[in-house]
Amino acid sequence: MLAVLSVEVRKLNRSLAIVLAMAAPGLIAFFMFFNMLRGRAPHPWEMWTQMSIGIWAFFMLPMSVTALTALAAHMEHGPRAWDHLRALPVARWKIYTAKALCVLAVVAAMSVLNLLLTIGAVKGVVAIKPALAPTGVLNLAALALLIGKVVLASILMIAIQLWTALRFASFVPALTIGIGGTFFSVVATSAKQGVFFPWQMPVNVLAREDWRADTALALGGGLGALVAILAIVHLARREVL
Repeated sequence: MLAVLSVEVRKLNRSLAIVLAMAAPGLIAFFMFFNMLRGRAPHPWEMWTQMSIGIWAFFMLPMSVTALTALAAHMEHGPRAWDHLRALPVARWKIYTAKALCVLAVVAAMSVLNLLLTIGAVKGVVAIKPALAPTGVLNLAALALLIGKVVLASILMIAIQLWTALRFASFVPALTIGIGGTFFSVVATSAKQGVFFPWQMPVNVLAREDWRADTALALGGGLGALVAILAIVHLARREVL
């Protein structure tokens, strides 16, 4: 399994995954920098970090998952490499599991990078305008826990996206589902039923109502793990078209 994981990591290193991993969090940090720079009074650290994580969970995370899963699948679909991979003396489920774990790891790394770049952006503004130095304490432990919950709640969305991307040779179905899911997540953001919608689960972790956060975490993580297992079993048993 470690050997298969190592191969998948090398594939991602040779793709545009690193560019995506840097660009998506970087855009949020860019926005945070100029948004804070135009301010006239200091605000608590909590406001800036919550805003950054909220933007990430609400919009940038779903769009990044859509792009990342399509990229991970296209590495095999593009050169028609599935026949070669599935002919190797390696259990098929290991190939798909390695892809799923790599995608999840990249999403987690991007989530952490988003926070780090945001902190860097805030400190950059303070270097220019010391009067805007955030008040309060930067609680990294609490933020790390919150990021972990956001990533956990996104597993169901990741599983659906990756399943679709690997199932179809064309990237259109996966992109359609990802864009459509993000669209409905944005336009129906205030709906109570949104907590049951995979694309809204990450941002619902930030909800003030405990039941919404707990439900999103349980469904996104628990049901997400089950869907990921079902996807791996299904993909391992079928022949790729």
